[in-house]
Amino acid sequence: MNSAVVVFPGSNCDADTLHVLNNVAGMDARYAWHADSALDDVDLVVLPGGFSHGDYLRTGAMAARAPIMTAVRDHAARGRPVLGICNGFQILLEAGLLPGAMLLNDSTQFRCEWTHLRVESTRTPCTSAAGNGQVLRLPIAHAEGNYVIDPDGLDQLHDQDRVVFRYVSPDGKRSADANPNGAVDDIAGICSAGRNVVGMMPHPERASEAALGGEDGRAIWDSLLAAAGA
Repeated sequence: MNSAVVVFPGSNCDADTLHVLNNVAGMDARYAWHADSALDDVDLVVLPGGFSHGDYLRTGAMAARAPIMTAVRDHAARGRPVLGICNGFQILLEAGLLPGAMLLNDSTQFRCEWTHLRVESTRTPCTSAAGNGQVLRLPIAHAEGNYVIDPDGLDQLHDQDRVVFRYVSPDGKRSADANPNGAVDDIAGICSAGRNVVGMMPHPERASEAALGGEDGRAIWDSLLAAAGA
């Protein structure tokens, strides 16, 4: 499976993501530069975490207007998978590839901690090999992960089974204490109407090796590989 990790000025999880794709998932991964106007013929595009353009203006707003995003949109329009992690999720929102927006965490603090999230839909390439209701332990690191969407948009996400992950307690129960940022409906990740574009705030690449404290992130990479094989 060929994949591209898009690098923006301020990306800081690009090397982590490339390492995991190549050396843990066994993909053929390479970098794509934000100023490029085209992507190689790849199966998967990943927008990694970080602080693209220093998070000036709004998180992801400047990166969403980078030349490479035209190629990312074309890739998504062909039904191929796109995964946005943390800042990558924010970029997908600003680019209009996913609905909704991000606000400052309701604590007004940067949150860097382990969280638990429940797989709410296995009907995406990023969750196809996971179990419905499976609980994953993954870290977050963000100041603006408070996902918001208008009531009609939220109803549409529910009706179309497009909420992919929710923050939960370790035993899989929803609660205010389990939600680290105040995101509406405890949402940690969603997908596009075509189901091939997925955005998530937690970092699977930081939890894909035992030496880093956990391997639950492998569920994402195993799913992508399974979906590609199918």
